[in-house]
Amino acid sequence: MREFSVPPVAIIGDSANLTDPVWANAAQAPDAIQFARRVGDEWRDVTCGQFLDEVVALARGLIAAGVQVGDRIGLMSRTRYEWTLIDYAIWAAGAVTVPIYETSSAEQVAWILSDSGAVACFVETDAHRATVSEVRDRIPTMTHLWQIEADRGAVDELVAAGAAVGAEEVDERRHAVNADDTATIIYTSGTTGRPKGCVLTHRNLYADIANAVPKLRALFRDDAATLLFLPLAHSFARIIQAGCVQARVRMGHAPDVKNLVADLASFQPTFILSVPRVFEKVYNTAQQKAAADGKGGIFKRAEQIAIAYSESLDSGGPGLVLRAQHALFNKLVYGKLRAALGGRCEYAISGGAPLGVRLAHFYRGIGLDVREGYGLTETSPVVAANFDDGIRLGTVGRPLPGTTVQIADDGEILIKGPQVFRGYWNNEAATAEALDADGWFHSGDLGTLDHDGFLSITGRKKELIVTAGGKNVAPAVLEDRIRGHVLVSQCMVVGDRQPFIAALVTIDEESLPAWKAEHGKPADATVAELSRDEELRAAVQEAVDYANQAVSKAEAIKSFRILPRDFTEATGELTPSLKVKRNVVMKEYANEIAAIYGS
Repeated sequence: MREFSVPPVAIIGDSANLTDPVWANAAQAPDAIQFARRVGDEWRDVTCGQFLDEVVALARGLIAAGVQVGDRIGLMSRTRYEWTLIDYAIWAAGAVTVPIYETSSAEQVAWILSDSGAVACFVETDAHRATVSEVRDRIPTMTHLWQIEADRGAVDELVAAGAAVGAEEVDERRHAVNADDTATIIYTSGTTGRPKGCVLTHRNLYADIANAVPKLRALFRDDAATLLFLPLAHSFARIIQAGCVQARVRMGHAPDVKNLVADLASFQPTFILSVPRVFEKVYNTAQQKAAADGKGGIFKRAEQIAIAYSESLDSGGPGLVLRAQHALFNKLVYGKLRAALGGRCEYAISGGAPLGVRLAHFYRGIGLDVREGYGLTETSPVVAANFDDGIRLGTVGRPLPGTTVQIADDGEILIKGPQVFRGYWNNEAATAEALDADGWFHSGDLGTLDHDGFLSITGRKKELIVTAGGKNVAPAVLEDRIRGHVLVSQCMVVGDRQPFIAALVTIDEESLPAWKAEHGKPADATVAELSRDEELRAAVQEAVDYANQAVSKAEAIKSFRILPRDFTEATGELTPSLKVKRNVVMKEYANEIAAIYGS
């Protein structure tokens, strides 16, 4: 199938904007719980009425500070309640939010704030303030720098300053903004080159949530709750924030993943969102712990039963024996895994990269329904998802209502719908390259559509490897399978214009100690020291063999190198959303790649 369309379930009016749900919630259900805010060791509920009051008070402060309709305001912070409050206050004042990852370098911050023409910037910490201050002379438009964490926090300071501004001015400001006005400029983290600013309108984001929420009622139900821990600077977490406000779902924020297990236990979400790497890590950690406790065999059998149980749900349901085995392992294993997510979590949304079908079946088999979806910053971000009325594991689901997906002759995924962005800020050439004259957005991703409209992602067009023999190889298929191995952290397939396909592999530092103990290796042995160890290489070869099962002989990995350290965001090989920067890795490890091919 080359094209599939789904009619919309919601149409966004021309005068609508993203602040409308905040005002509607406060009018219709002022006492309903909208957020839970972490104060010390406890969660304090914030009602819809309270949230509106806080948004208005902060928006008044922004107006008092001179913020005008259409002004761009930077927001650099971890995922915390103030992030969401500031975001909505910026919109209520008629302005535009420009998110910045809290891990961004001074150079990245300077580019984003100067390119967007930001008049102000919120930062969270002293370190963030120092980063912005370092480059402030390169941002001529910026007149305000506000810090959330300070002796007198920016929010309190602005609320006090806005006391002289009438609440009616906020109403005037928000009504001055319509659906086609800019809501946010999100700079893509970019695996190559300088970040581009994606201009998203209120209609883009609103259409996304208004059409997604009715199709995900199992998640956005009346008693639902979610704990956000992904960066709100990323469009994935941002759209869930907007969806929770739209559906009045109780939402909390977890700024430090080091405390995530405790936060999940105390908050008890009914659904979470994450990237595949997190699901892989949870599975690998559970597997290792079982092995360390002498229960590796039990866990492996429990895994097999979970996968068989999930697979049976797609083919008539489990039989009597399988149901009995599943019930046994539910008590022994599955219940403990669910308890690690707080005990109430039934659903998860996965995006940002493909989730292996085996892992998806494992999680569904233990009682966590992981819904895989697909999208890009340029599409606000949702393009497709496994909605309540159609789930097919191994795919990213059907198109969002109101969306048309087309597969071009070269396999590229083309997208048309109200969520497709306006273009790149100050970059007409890039916009013209991404959006054609007929309104199709060229995603750069490769994929297929089956006869029922389910979309599968097969790789990135720009990452396509062409071997010396002329064979086209999509590296994602191989990389995703290899990363699923308990010992592997990251993988990058190479081989462009080379006689065969090879891979660079990094080892998971958290998994390595248990493996060393099990195989009699020195506890202080480093990855660099073990990179040529026959047993370690044999373990990685298992992952490579599994990956090679998914491709033809000409596409299979013939050789690999274990690198001395992992890829990280801090060292520049990963984006904030944990995507590998291929150009950086190619340059950093040019010698290793050359050695593979004997050059």
